[in-house]
Amino acid sequence: MLKVGVTGGMGSGKTTVCRIFEVLGIPVYYSDERSKALLNTDVSLIEQLRSRFGHDIYTRDGVIDRRKLGARVFADEAELNALNALVHPAVFKDFDNWALLQRAPYVLKEAAILFESGSYLDCDYTILVKAPAALRMERVMLRDGLTGELVQQRMDRQMSEEEKERMADLFINNDGKELLIPQVLRLHELFMKKAGFNG
Repeated sequence: MLKVGVTGGMGSGKTTVCRIFEVLGIPVYYSDERSKALLNTDVSLIEQLRSRFGHDIYTRDGVIDRRKLGARVFADEAELNALNALVHPAVFKDFDNWALLQRAPYVLKEAAILFESGSYLDCDYTILVKAPAALRMERVMLRDGLTGELVQQRMDRQMSEEEKERMADLFINNDGKELLIPQVLRLHELFMKKAGFNG
């Protein structure tokens, strides 16, 4: 089965693009949502996190205290790297298991850090959803109710658009001028052909 990674900077509209593929019957694995779920359901990951960051990062009910964990890792890059080194392999494995259950010609893996996590190496193709920085900032400010300064700080922490463009195989332009659906349909047709479905 063909595996296609989808990524893009904050506010690029990668989720919107994935929803269009879903309408076409293509299953989408949302990495961020799944990684949050795994923090509470993957027994092996939970044990590793407890032993690395302390048992108190989970409540008595066994639910991750994201604020407590965040306070430990976001102030210290080494701790954040240690967290990623535990979470990323769990997400990779979860994606592989999920993909095996799908009955479509190809699947999508949506991930904000597709390239940074090395997740793209598991994909046959990668799509970068692009939009001008000013437009992306405006979208995130509206969506999350954040100031321009806060959005800029978050954007600065992401891999640069230039780097992502160098690494991506295919592009979708979500600048509000070029229509999304025809672009998605073109790529859908390409992946169907690559997967051996020509009709």
